[in-house]
Amino acid sequence: MNGTLHDIKQWFIDLALVFRREMHLVVTDAGALIFFIGLPLLYPLVYTLIYNPEVVRDIPTVIVDNSRTARSRELVRNADATEAINVVGYATDMADARRRMNEKECYGIMLIPEDYSKWTGRGEQSHVTFYCEMSLLLRYRSYLQALTPLQLATGADIRTELISSLGAESMSQGATINAVPTYLGDTQQGFASFIIPGIIILILQQSMVLGITLLAGTSRDRRAANGGIDPLEIPASPSATLIGKMLTYVVIYLPMTIYVLHYVPLFFSLPHIGAAADYLLFSIPLLVASAFFGLTLQVLVKERETAFVVVVFTSAIFLFLSGLTWPRYATYFPWNILGDAIPAVWGAEGFVRINSNGATLSQQEHCFNMMWILAAIYFVTSYILLRIERRRICRGYRPSPAPLSE
Repeated sequence: MNGTLHDIKQWFIDLALVFRREMHLVVTDAGALIFFIGLPLLYPLVYTLIYNPEVVRDIPTVIVDNSRTARSRELVRNADATEAINVVGYATDMADARRRMNEKECYGIMLIPEDYSKWTGRGEQSHVTFYCEMSLLLRYRSYLQALTPLQLATGADIRTELISSLGAESMSQGATINAVPTYLGDTQQGFASFIIPGIIILILQQSMVLGITLLAGTSRDRRAANGGIDPLEIPASPSATLIGKMLTYVVIYLPMTIYVLHYVPLFFSLPHIGAAADYLLFSIPLLVASAFFGLTLQVLVKERETAFVVVVFTSAIFLFLSGLTWPRYATYFPWNILGDAIPAVWGAEGFVRINSNGATLSQQEHCFNMMWILAAIYFVTSYILLRIERRRICRGYRPSPAPLSE
């Protein structure tokens, strides 16, 4: 019994020593400080500034009106009245309009055909062609959102006029069905409001994994310079080593998490209607799982610089797997399986629902539990890999036996 109590006491002592040593390594390593503190502080600000302005309004647009009738002028006036389109003038022909677009005087061209009034006056279909300069997809998106209701409203007006001209009284005005879109979680339909809440979760995971793998590469550099021994490593059990390191990273990231999840959305007026207690508690398994995820990946890092190769290139892959750029239900099944193994994928999904849609922690129980499951899985994998690595080091650097005396 006394032996068991002594072992437990020694385990906690080793845990505290590992925690203190790892904290010392972090605060004395400029690279680790950049990854653990600099990236979470600056990256959310940089990304949000890049994705602003969130929406594009009053886009300069040129009209090529080959019809030159009252009906075509009415179409131009209605287009100019939308939020997205600002008619800056008329062009004599498409060549003139293209020249003005090439000179950045406009970003869209509306071509009204010569027979526009004739066909619409007879109740038949007429084609109005719109050209959009595609250097910024936000402009295309704004044009599309403006032209779709304009098309429906113009069609409804023409239909009403046609019915009246036949001597019948129109029983309805405007569109047959008045569609009023309501955008949950992103009322302004802003691009930053849509993508930043998910990206900041990826930033938390990736910056932590980068820092962990950087420290692992530094440790291997010390071993290479000291005959296979890291003089700064605490000789503790694998479990005490892993949990001590995990606690170090989680303690460092707690204030970073509060800043990223709570204050960054406030700075930029992003959607932020979830309860702070819910999304901060939700972040705890994300940090734990990300820490053990990094401790698992550190086996791939053979030197300090390798951390960039191992981790940085995965950022774009994880962004795709998270469902922010393409819905997960439409993703090929093997990619879904891979995404399920990434803590930030579940973190982004749950945080967006809590932060932007006002879900509660209990409503995101599945994502919450999945991150704890990943934390347990990656603890086991990192434990196995650490034991294998220590055995390999012991075999590789076992001192040669002394020669037999004659």
